Amino acid sequence: MERILEVQNIEKYYGTKSNLSKAIDNISFNVNKGEFVGIMGASGSGKTTLLNCISTIDKVTSGHIVVNQEDITKLKGNKLNKFRREELGFIFQDFNLLDTLTCYENIALALTIQKVNAREIERKVEKIAENLEIKEILKKYPYQVSGGQKQRVAICRAIITNPKLVLADEPTGSLDSKSARQLLENFEYLNQKLQATILMVTHDAFTASYTNRILFIKDGKIFNELIKGNDTRKQFFEKIIEVQTLLGGDLNDCF
Repeated sequence: MERILEVQNIEKYYGTKSNLSKAIDNISFNVNKGEFVGIMGASGSGKTTLLNCISTIDKVTSGHIVVNQEDITKLKGNKLNKFRREELGFIFQDFNLLDTLTCYENIALALTIQKVNAREIERKVEKIAENLEIKEILKKYPYQVSGGQKQRVAICRAIITNPKLVLADEPTGSLDSKSARQLLENFEYLNQKLQATILMVTHDAFTASYTNRILFIKDGKIFNELIKGNDTRKQFFEKIIEVQTLLGGDLNDCF
């Protein structure tokens, strides 16, 4: 199995010497090509800090993060920028679309930066927009479309460059239940049909039930791991709830 992500004994501290706070405490795990992995935990557990370190938004205090055989903890300057552009896809809760660009232009932006020719950009955007059923809104601006459509535009933008790893931060957080379900079905499509490797932070058991594997974070450490295996999504959902119950009050603020 091709290994896309290796997290090796990472730690992250905040504060000064006299008042240090450990957000991540010696976490290690791997993600293989084609996996859809969820990260769950209460507010303050370290799950968002972990995602920020993997996405290079933040830097680890110690340890190593390897993406596609590249130790990203050692990257700086132009090499780091190139890595972000070409190897990572980002899907955020608040979409992060540019209102001054059409949906087509938002999706095409990463390819434009990479100086892909216009005809190839058009071919790729049309194809991915058709797959996610948003061809009819490509000429519209983000403020002219629904929340669910914005999120699908954001997904297209994230995967248009065929990144090695797609990172999603609470992607259903600002969506209604119908749009959230559609988004998660799109994630399933990306994972199962396009073999996208996805790492998603979520506090929601229903959202997490769409993944193949879940890492539960508590006090900056991996508390538990669940693997879907041959379970149905409903069975997996029930197991997620069991782990949340096991964690007790630590996940009360997740609902």
